[in-house]
This record gives sequence, C-alpha cells and structure tokens, in this order.
Amino acid sequence: MSSTSTASAIDPIAEAAPLSLCAREPHVPADRLVAEMVPPPRFDSVRFATYIPDPNQPSQTEAVGILGAFAGGLGGAHAVGTPKRRLFGRGKAPKTPAGPRGVYLDGGYGVGKTHLLASLWHATPAEPALKAFGTFVELTNLVGALGFQKTVQTLSGHRLLCIDEFELDDPGDTVLVSTLLGKLVDAGVALAATSNTLPGKLGEGRFASADFLREIQGLSARFRSLRIDGEDYRHRGLPEAPAPFSEEQVTKTAYATDGASLDDFPHLLGHLARVHPSRYGALTDGIKAVCLTDVQPVPDQSTALRLVVLADRLYDREVPVLASGMPFDRLFSEEMLNGGYRKKYFRAISRLTALARDAKGLVEGDGS
Repeated sequence: MSSTSTASAIDPIAEAAPLSLCAREPHVPADRLVAEMVPPPRFDSVRFATYIPDPNQPSQTEAVGILGAFAGGLGGAHAVGTPKRRLFGRGKAPKTPAGPRGVYLDGGYGVGKTHLLASLWHATPAEPALKAFGTFVELTNLVGALGFQKTVQTLSGHRLLCIDEFELDDPGDTVLVSTLLGKLVDAGVALAATSNTLPGKLGEGRFASADFLREIQGLSARFRSLRIDGEDYRHRGLPEAPAPFSEEQVTKTAYATDGASLDDFPHLLGHLARVHPSRYGALTDGIKAVCLTDVQPVPDQSTALRLVVLADRLYDREVPVLASGMPFDRLFSEEMLNGGYRKKYFRAISRLTALARDAKGLVEGDGS
C-alpha cells in the first residue's frame, strides 16, 4: 500500500496532503549558487564564543585561539589589491604574502569543525560578498555550473574561501579543486578547509592531514594544519537514535505537520537520480520536516552518494527526518562502509541519526 493511500485510510480529517520531494524538480540559476555560498542556517548564529571546548581536549581551545588570530589577520586590503583591472595594465601586481594563507582543520566526526569554520567566516572582517563558504561538493557543483575560468574570476576578489568536508576520495574532483585553489591563492584569497579522519583511524596522528596535504600537492605549504581531537558531540551524552516508527505513525505525522513532506524512500532515491545534486538544497526549500516510509538499504554506490548529499543539505537546514523501515545505520552495506567513500557514509549516518532524534518530538507532540 502506498503512503498516500495509507494516509487516506488513517487520517481522513486531513485538509491537505503533505508536500512531496518527488514532485519537485527545481531549477537553480548559477547566480543563486554563488549567493548561497554562506554558512548554512544551522550555523547562522555560531561564533567562536559559542563554541564550547571539551576541557579534556586542549586542542579544541588552541584551535579557537589560532583561528581567531587568523581571522583578524584578514582584515587588511586584498592580498593582491582590488580585483579590478589595473589601468592600462601598468605596474606589477603585489606578490602574495609568504607563509601560510590557509588553515586546515583535521579531526573526526562531530568535534565541531564546521562550527569553527563558520565562526571563522563570521569573524573575518569583510563584507559577506567578499567571503565564500561551501562544501567541497558545492564548490565542484559551482565549477560545473559556471565553468572553471568563470569560477576563478568570481571568487578571485574574495577575502576568504571556506571549504567544508574536503573530499579526498575522488581523484578527478580533487585535482580540479586543487588547481582552482592554486589560482585563488595566487589571487590573494585566504583558504580554510575541513575534512574527516576516518573512525578507524582516530588516534593515528595526522592521517587525514597527510592525505589532504598530499592531494593538494603544491598548495601544502600554504596551509597550517590544526588537529582537533574529541568525540562526536552529536552522540555525546545523548540516547541512542530512536528506532524507526511505523508507516502509519510516519504518514499520520506528515499529514499533521505543517510544511512536512511525505515520500516513499525507494521512490525518493529514484527521483534523486533525476535532479542534479547542486539542486538538492532548492529541493528542500520550505520543507519543515521530511517523512519517509519504507526505508531500506541503498542498492548501489551512485545512489548512496546522492543520498549523502541530500543528508548534508537536510542537516545544514536542520530539517528533522521521520522514517519507517530500517534504521539509518543500516542504510549502507558493509562493503560500502569499508570502501573508498566510507567517510561520506559515516558522516551521513551521523547526521541522519541526529535529524531522526529531532523528529521524534513530532510524533510525541502529535500524541501518537
């Protein structure tokens, strides 16, 4: 029985059906992609002062101080002057300052790297239009939408570019972004990036940092690596993720919640294949809660990677996810979790689990 027919049977008093992600095919102009390169809503109000370091992890306190100083050092003129063309091409452009022009936050899941990266963006004394913040995937999507040269031109006048979740598992994209960053550093843009140490590699020193510096090759001297130790705050002192709800509970809650969407999980996975990942943010515009029925393991890696991007966008926007079927920690096969994209899959599980906790109150508030 479909979710819609189930809803009709169990909730006849509903005045309107919930929204459906599968019914949406957003078209996002390139200028919106650029304008949206700011910290996501979840990190609108974060600042260094709101980051609560773990007293047992001195590296967290140290990182706040170093990043604060780094932000303060970006308050002067653009490193190579204004991005405007010099009159008649006379004179030489000032050289890019020597020494690190970037910081790399190296640490595991949920230690607050994105909080710190967004705080750096907010603390940098420059107009928002001169600062850019996006995930690695969003940056590659921007290049796909604008083209490489146009992206270089668009970002070269910026004071700071923050890249969250720098991916080290796609050689082609890594080379593309490494080349892009080289052009931007030459133009005087300061850089900041985060990535994840794999769960099985925690405690092995600078595993992720070494990978990052190797992948960006010639740029490695431009980055100062900051190790941030700690446990995943999303699970620190919190109960285990709630078990999946029944299809009836999920459907009834979707009808009772203003702005909720309701979709069959396998159908949603099929729909994601028809929407470019750069549009997944727009896909969730106006959605207050995502309700999914019949959650089951993803069938292949391409589907899994698309789901990871959607999970990131939902987490950024703090959209709770209510689901029936299998728990989120069983979405990905053991082969996937042990493969080259495991960083992404563990991140998705962590984030979907947090959103599932957020959604639990929707059912309880409904009295189910």
